[in-house]
Amino acid sequence: MRIPIFTAASLALAVLPCLAVPSYYVSRDNGCEHQVKESITPPHGWTKYAAAPPYHTITLRIALSQPHFSTLEQHLAEISDPDHPRYGAHLSAEEVDALAAPHSDSIRLVDEWLAGHGLKDSDIARSSSKDSLSFTVPVKLAEQMLDTEYNVWRHDDDEYILRTTRYSLPAKLHAHIELVQPTTIFARWKGLKSHLFYEDVEVQTKTLASPLMNVNNFNVVGGGILPAGRVDPNCNYTITLNCLRQMYNIEYTPQAIDQQRIGITGYLEQFANIEDLQSFYKMQRPDALGSDFEYFSVAGGINNQSIEAAGTEANLDVQYAFGLAHPIPGVYWSTAGRPPFQADIATVRNTNEPYQEWLDYMSSFPNPPAVISTSYGDAEQTVPRSYAVNVCRGFAKLTARGVSLIFASGDGGVGDGNPDPETQKCISNDGRNATRFSPLFPATCPYVTAVGGTNSYPEVAVYFSGGGFSNYFPRPAYQSQAVNQFLGKLGNTYQGLYNRFGRAIPDVAAQGRHYAIHSRGKWASIGGTSAAAPVFAAVISLINDARLAQGKSVLGFLNPALYKSAIPGLNDITEGNNPGCGTNGFSATDGWDPVTGLGTPDFLKLKDIYTNMP
Repeated sequence: MRIPIFTAASLALAVLPCLAVPSYYVSRDNGCEHQVKESITPPHGWTKYAAAPPYHTITLRIALSQPHFSTLEQHLAEISDPDHPRYGAHLSAEEVDALAAPHSDSIRLVDEWLAGHGLKDSDIARSSSKDSLSFTVPVKLAEQMLDTEYNVWRHDDDEYILRTTRYSLPAKLHAHIELVQPTTIFARWKGLKSHLFYEDVEVQTKTLASPLMNVNNFNVVGGGILPAGRVDPNCNYTITLNCLRQMYNIEYTPQAIDQQRIGITGYLEQFANIEDLQSFYKMQRPDALGSDFEYFSVAGGINNQSIEAAGTEANLDVQYAFGLAHPIPGVYWSTAGRPPFQADIATVRNTNEPYQEWLDYMSSFPNPPAVISTSYGDAEQTVPRSYAVNVCRGFAKLTARGVSLIFASGDGGVGDGNPDPETQKCISNDGRNATRFSPLFPATCPYVTAVGGTNSYPEVAVYFSGGGFSNYFPRPAYQSQAVNQFLGKLGNTYQGLYNRFGRAIPDVAAQGRHYAIHSRGKWASIGGTSAAAPVFAAVISLINDARLAQGKSVLGFLNPALYKSAIPGLNDITEGNNPGCGTNGFSATDGWDPVTGLGTPDFLKLKDIYTNMP
């Protein structure tokens, strides 16, 4: 994409009052017809720091209205319902693009508006369905286009971003534009990793000092499928691939390995290190030694292979997803940029929101992996509703193509993603400043499968497992019966602290503590729902393989079949809770609960269920 050149003189003319400039300099909206499109109160923890540097460039992304999205939703409902004749008949990329395309009037009017501000077609990048477009302009021009004022905002954790709390659009464009970002989004998209979950010194010391952690003895931990479903007791202190095989009955040799792939997304300069992966394979999966993954760069993303740059989140994700699913091929995407804006103007950083960037890239990505796991998110209320809805629609487009999207549910219990209950900010962002449970997005999107956490064996809910109810998305029909049963038992407990009509998370769970990973040249113990998500993704990838070997389709959007047919293939977790916001949180119980969802996978049972579906 070419960045248009704007001189100081042309920018000065552009921001003068519309009646004071010659007509050929005035944008087509005249700068006088704007109406507020979106206005927010900045989330807690953010304060205005400084005015935005006027000539710093910013990449604006515009989402256009999608008049046929309800039709796409209907297709998705049919192809993901195991009782529907169309089950598994996933849509092609072209079919999805046709259903996601904006009206031609929307494209024309927005293009005219952009041209009026000096942007040429060659300056604009468009998604394959033309429902999203992006371009790079100086902040000064962005402010004039949106009738707003950008500022540098500082978070209590000493992070900086470039944002505004209100922006406007010409009145004639309101029906055609869903949102413009980055403007009002204050999410930090934290990796849901577990450097904080070396949970306590005693457990950490016991785990890391144990002879079982010595690389020479490492492969004896969880030595394989044990008789009668037994699990090696050492797995209570150290989770390995073999521990997961034992706990979840993963006894299967892939047969259709050339027919699908499993993917991991990487953000915030998290790099998946190949040297660490080989060291991990040497001790935990020797038959995978020498195998690699396919790497794709999104928006200039890199995958720095310096051992010092290895990311614990990225290493955790690829080692367990690809290790469990081997030899099914793996894919890793690195999306460039991170939200924090450096106060030093000479070293400013990208202010993009990574999910829109990645989704635009994926809209034209051929043959996407059948399963994709993501371990990033932030408190839902830090994300404008318009942004959450638009990104969620992007996920729906991918699932309609037959992709199972797996997201970690969060590491803050019922809180805001902060794993320390003492410092959680569970204050509503609606002007009331009331205490409110705070689920994480994108896990709350109804088109993804959210994964919570457990620990120990027999399994109990891990205390930090993110769970609760969305304040943005209504509860989808596929989970109504299971969730209503839980709410009936909950009664009036926590009334007013959560939205009892919202999309409920998590959907499922997996182990979330004491994972042994190899990172930056040494072994470490780590945990979080970011560990549970790639494990569940690997289980689904292996089930896909069994279906493909029978000539059937991959599973695609999982949730309708999970809640309708797959419950007998899940281990119901009935102990534990997820404290936060000054409460004990929700409790695990019989059936679905907002700590462990429907439960953890029993691979052999799930494989039988899914391979007997059409």
